[in-house]
Amino acid sequence: MSKPAIKVEGLWKEYVIGPNPGVGQTFREVLTESVLAPVKRLIGKGAASAPEERFWALRDVSLAVAPGEVLGVIGRNGAGKSTLLKILSRITPPSKGRIEIDGRIASLLEVGTGFHPELTGRENIRLNGAILGMSGADIRRKFDEIVAFADVGTFLDTPVKRYSSGMYVRLAFAVAAHLEPEILIIDEVLAVGDAVFQRKCLGKMGEVAKGGRTVLFVSHDMAAVQNLCSQAIWLDAGQLRLAGDAGDLIAAYHRAGSAQTMSDLLKAPRPSWAKPYIARAFCEDAEGRTTARFAFGESLTVVMSLQVPAGVEIKRPVMGVVINHAMKGVVGGVNTRMTGFNGAPAKAGDYRYACKLSPIPLLPGNYAIDLWLGDGESNIDHVSSAFEIAIDANDIYGTGKAPFGHLGVIYLQAEWSSRRTVETDTIVV
Repeated sequence: MSKPAIKVEGLWKEYVIGPNPGVGQTFREVLTESVLAPVKRLIGKGAASAPEERFWALRDVSLAVAPGEVLGVIGRNGAGKSTLLKILSRITPPSKGRIEIDGRIASLLEVGTGFHPELTGRENIRLNGAILGMSGADIRRKFDEIVAFADVGTFLDTPVKRYSSGMYVRLAFAVAAHLEPEILIIDEVLAVGDAVFQRKCLGKMGEVAKGGRTVLFVSHDMAAVQNLCSQAIWLDAGQLRLAGDAGDLIAAYHRAGSAQTMSDLLKAPRPSWAKPYIARAFCEDAEGRTTARFAFGESLTVVMSLQVPAGVEIKRPVMGVVINHAMKGVVGGVNTRMTGFNGAPAKAGDYRYACKLSPIPLLPGNYAIDLWLGDGESNIDHVSSAFEIAIDANDIYGTGKAPFGHLGVIYLQAEWSSRRTVETDTIVV
């Protein structure tokens, strides 16, 4: 049996929350604090400080990653995913536990990691190659390929501190993927790039994986994880909840998706003209369960509660639902008027509207739901981003290939065919 590329045993990581004097302070901050301390004590502001709180970001995590394996790391925000990658990348030390790494690591964890802001793009490429232990000849051999992939040639001799976040990520990913590390670690930072570059990166990661190098990939895009990764781990509140086949693990993660209801929409931000009549909204799956996570191809029902106050009558109520993608904006909308549904006049009281979408016509990704209420042609209420939903990957075509959310936002139900259109006669000379 080959030696693991990465082996983690009993990994713990503790952080201090709240005041922690001296930690992470610059010399100037320490000097200023010491000068002001007597004044603060004199006016009564420096006598007592809040007690430190300690937080375990990782708790007893153990795992092994085989050479050439593509491992997905999933979990909710705050689950410990980024902390794990920072420890593996030697950016932060563990509190306790043992780590063995066999091979050079290149990491892309957050915008700015690994680059010196005062150096140019050209200089940072050389610096990163040197850090990875590559010779000058190897760096020169890969240089043109890196620049072409990142598409920053015009700004190659500009200090990277002047780059946009998208340019920064393009160059950082190009360096990490092309300088041939044995282990490539990628966090959710790719979401900073545009959709075209995201597809380009995912394709490159696929090439890296096929080349036998080990990849750790953190993402909230379950379609990307399922298409790229053979295995996955699920972190939950700093602990390793499950590990195994990526498809099976994503399905379990989807089933455990927490229900999300919005019972406080009466207090949600609204335009100045809006009257807070939309009181509550949530989504249900095909079995009527309240949830915020759906498998691609399932049905989804948006449920809205309407509270009409005393003395008010909505003669021709019109309810609308608009779906928004985080990067691509509005992807679709529907209301009762356009579908021919005519609700009865709404007098003082509570009302329930439900809009069923079957199947969900959206590719995997994260979406926000806007709600709208009108009376005929008049606007009454509008709640922007009333709640969010996630569409997870699903093998809807039955081929073992789940469609990418990076292909767009709309599901295309396709039927392919082919035939020979021209027959070539044999010519005898």
